Order: sequence, then C-alpha cells, then structure tokens
Amino acid sequence: MATRDLDRIDRKILETLQLDGRITNQDLSTRIALSPRACLERVRRLERAGIISGYMALVEPRKLGGILTVVVEVTLRDQKQATHARFEQRTRAADEVVECFLVSGQCDYVLRLACRDLDHYRELTNAWTDDPTLGVEKITSKPELQTVKPFRGYPLP
Repeated sequence: MATRDLDRIDRKILETLQLDGRITNQDLSTRIALSPRACLERVRRLERAGIISGYMALVEPRKLGGILTVVVEVTLRDQKQATHARFEQRTRAADEVVECFLVSGQCDYVLRLACRDLDHYRELTNAWTDDPTLGVEKITSKPELQTVKPFRGYPLP
C-alpha cells in the first residue's frame, strides 16, 4: 500500500491515532463517521501494510527526572558498508540511543541520547570512540536545553 492509495478516511484514521493511540475503535469510528467494523478493517489494513507500525505511550522525559537528553552528530572514519553496519548494530543495542538517523552532510549519523548525567554520556561516547571496530572519527554533542516542539506524529500528505 503506497501513500497515494490512502483516501480521506485513511488519513483521518491516521491523524486521529497519532493524537490518541488509545482511542477505542468505537470512538474512532464515531469520529470518522464509519461503522466500527469498517473502521477496524481499515486500521488492520493500515497495520498489515506497515503504515501503522506500532503503538506506544509518549513519555515526558523531564517529568521522569534524572535524564539528560543530548543530540549527537557522529562522523565515521570511512564509508564502508561494514563500518556502517557495525555502528548501526551498536546503536540499536544501546538503550540510551532513543533515535538514530543516517544523514547526508557534515556527519554520517544524528542521534538522540537519553543518559543519566554527563558522566554516563561520556562513558557511552568514549566506549564508541575507543572501539576501533566502530570506526568513529568524531562525535559532536549538543545538550538539549528545552524541547520546543516534541514529536507528536507526521503530517499527512
């Protein structure tokens, strides 16, 4: 299923679920003016197509206390596929890495980390730079001072 196959009702379902993933099927069907059965079939179709990839609670990190969020740019020494694969595998295994993006430009990856404190951040990034198999050339960090606009879903075309 491609984005161009989404109709107005599919888009409304996606908009609503991005705002409230816990909405009941009954309430969702009422909100989009569709029968509960037809609504559930559409949601399941969107899930099977991978457009809806899961459901989760959005947690406010500042309310948890003791979390330092840092945006990190990582530059690798080379562009070999094996180097990228090793680095990506390490980031997937690290609980502190809450997001990781392969990008183009001055660096290779942009990550968002959630660490206990600066010491924890330094230990994590030192482990990456000290491991020669990862091929990390440089790490640039930007501590998050304030979240101006948190992620709350994608705009739908």
